Amino acid sequence: MASKVPCVPRLRSLRGQSPTSTQIKTSRIASIYSIVSCRFASTLFPAASSQSPSEARSPAPFSASALRRSDRNFGHLPSLPPRNSLQFERAYSRIAKSVLPSPGSTAETYVAYGLTQKLFEACSAQADYKIPQASQKRAEVSKTAAGEDIGVGEGWWYEDLGLLPTFSSWSQVTFLHMYLLTVRLRALPYPESLQTYSRHLIDHFSHNAEHRMDVLHGITSRSIRNKYLKDLFIQWRGILAAYDEGLVKGDAVLGAAVWRNLWKASHTGPDGEELDWTKVARVVAYMRRVLSELAQVDEADLIFSLGPSSMGPGIFGYNDADKKLVEGGR
Repeated sequence: MASKVPCVPRLRSLRGQSPTSTQIKTSRIASIYSIVSCRFASTLFPAASSQSPSEARSPAPFSASALRRSDRNFGHLPSLPPRNSLQFERAYSRIAKSVLPSPGSTAETYVAYGLTQKLFEACSAQADYKIPQASQKRAEVSKTAAGEDIGVGEGWWYEDLGLLPTFSSWSQVTFLHMYLLTVRLRALPYPESLQTYSRHLIDHFSHNAEHRMDVLHGITSRSIRNKYLKDLFIQWRGILAAYDEGLVKGDAVLGAAVWRNLWKASHTGPDGEELDWTKVARVVAYMRRVLSELAQVDEADLIFSLGPSSMGPGIFGYNDADKKLVEGGR
């Protein structure tokens, strides 16, 4: 079973001790995989990577000198094709698969931490938003009727579906994508692996959510932030149950779960207009399509498939087929 000790504290605890053969092997696997996954994922999600509050703990951007050092310490890594090419992605995919640790091993928690950070960043980027007034002293921020700060956001979740760029919208859209990944990760061969990846995924969400509360929304009290984080964790558990029920019982039940979480069970839009239910249907079609495409991707290739690349917008990207499917069924 994978260790429950977080990566950074675990690495610190090994300092000053004589490394065993297992520790040397674990360090080599984790280091090579971190080089591979972080270098490639940074090319896929540059904007999302800059938003991560734990970015300071991530490996530095890859350089020629770093590659030479890695060759000396861990053996020669094969030369790679130019970035943003199909050969580039395939090369990284082969390397990632070759160094993935066996499920349930000690090395898995190191790999899972770095991998789930990039997976979370792909989820978080879908409905990302900014509060421009956050950097201005005493600047007024527009608020919803419920008192939520309204920011500035882009993407079809805001522009097409009409969701407001708020912390609540971001968290619910991020949860939705985390759920889709969780469904895919349930296909891992060992339950211990699913537990490890799921725990790291929600940990990354908690760190990022607390960072947003502090920096974007001015919630400086740690006790208040902790209270909100507990509420969010309860919401996450409810989302797992609600969306699971929808997948089993059909699109109507899944649509009701989407409506409750994304639109807060409201029959009106943000401007008081009657809710367009085709928007709910589009999210259901999106979820079904994404789950179908995720089922065809090996877990080692997930970070290569979610975000935009030379091959297209990625699995999480907007797809006009979802809209045509809904409109064709009306």
